[in-house]
Amino acid sequence: MLKNIFFTLILFCFYNLQAQELNCNLVVNAQQTGNENVQVFKTLEKQLSDFVNNTQWSSKEFEPNERIDCSMVITIQNYNSDTFQASIQVQSARPVYNSNYSTPVYNFNDKDFNFQYLEYQNLNFNKSQFESNLISVIAFHVYIILGMDADTFELNGGQNYFDIARDIANYSQIGSIQGWEPARGGDQSRRALIDQIMSNTYKEFRTALYDYHINGMDLMSSDIKQAKNSISNTIINFNSLYKRRPNAFVTRVFFDAKVDEITDIFSAGPSVKITELTPVLLKVAPIHSSSWKQIKF
Repeated sequence: MLKNIFFTLILFCFYNLQAQELNCNLVVNAQQTGNENVQVFKTLEKQLSDFVNNTQWSSKEFEPNERIDCSMVITIQNYNSDTFQASIQVQSARPVYNSNYSTPVYNFNDKDFNFQYLEYQNLNFNKSQFESNLISVIAFHVYIILGMDADTFELNGGQNYFDIARDIANYSQIGSIQGWEPARGGDQSRRALIDQIMSNTYKEFRTALYDYHINGMDLMSSDIKQAKNSISNTIINFNSLYKRRPNAFVTRVFFDAKVDEITDIFSAGPSVKITELTPVLLKVAPIHSSSWKQIKF
């Protein structure tokens, strides 16, 4: 009896160690519907939170303090019975070496998120088969979070996760569901994101994820000036991508996550040359020009 209990506890602990890659704060906001207190929204939030935080997304072992901090805010605009029209804001961060600071990594406002859901329905993910658009969109963003986080620690370290995200995008194209269609020029969709991440044409993006964090943020505690110079050089390298693809969506994704941090980094601390940095920022990420103009240090 005691032996069986002990064995069960070992399995339980092993499962939790294996299964929990994410520490995700998931919120369902239904204020726009005018019926935010309807029970189905609360059930959806609870089920999705459990799904994201307790599903085994990879074979990698994560200690509790290694779980990736992230958030998903689902805004319901309209619903009718089991059909929902929504958007989802996804963000993630990773800790900076030898500090209490977490640096933002992923920030994507996904506006194409229409799905069907019946209260208390089973939420199961299949890596090779379409289950529902609700499952596909959530799982896609989970694997983007995992992939981008891994890329910040090892050059192209997130490849396996991105492979799965691409598979999800491929099998979710059925029925011409918005967000999964083949990308066109200027698209800012899930399809465009994974296509660009996987393409060597946009290689500066993944190189930047690594260099910005390992050679920049993680050096802040030991050599701030060197760290700032490394971050500056990483940003300037986006100029090469801009020359090939001036409207690259991955560039938008990178700077949407980093805009406030970059502004703070180059507005305080040891001074470094910004004569080349600021023009590049204004060119490759003009949507944040008001922030870049604050950099005067």
